[in-house]
Amino acid sequence: MTQVTPQPTELTVHRGSRVLEVRFDDGAHYRIPFELLRVYSPSAEVRGHGPGQQVLQTGKRDVLIDAVEAVGRYAVQPVFSDGHDSGIYTWDYLYFLGQERERLWQEYLEQLQAAGVDRDAAMPRAGAAGCSQHHGAGHAH
Repeated sequence: MTQVTPQPTELTVHRGSRVLEVRFDDGAHYRIPFELLRVYSPSAEVRGHGPGQQVLQTGKRDVLIDAVEAVGRYAVQPVFSDGHDSGIYTWDYLYFLGQERERLWQEYLEQLQAAGVDRDAAMPRAGAAGCSQHHGAGHAH
């Protein structure tokens, strides 16, 4: 039996409070902070290419969403004020972020603490954008 993904009925970008408000057709209603959306971007730039290759995002407390582009009928692609625009957020993923917001936020704070950085620390630059360089030791495919 396949589970039907709830479909969003409304997406509202609240720049002042820095949240994306999403209402779904099953009655769920979530307010997802831009910072959470940005640090949990589903892009390869953030996620890496496999387990353990995630790149901890810092300095995103004040990030804004400048635009939201539709991707077919299944996702949106936000354009963030820091230039990040490669994350495609499916309805499933937005629903997950809304449902798990508190747990994910706590995990993010714990990752920052473990790395010895805070939310406002500047992102380390890994050279040219793209997948040709990753900071950190050892990159295996």
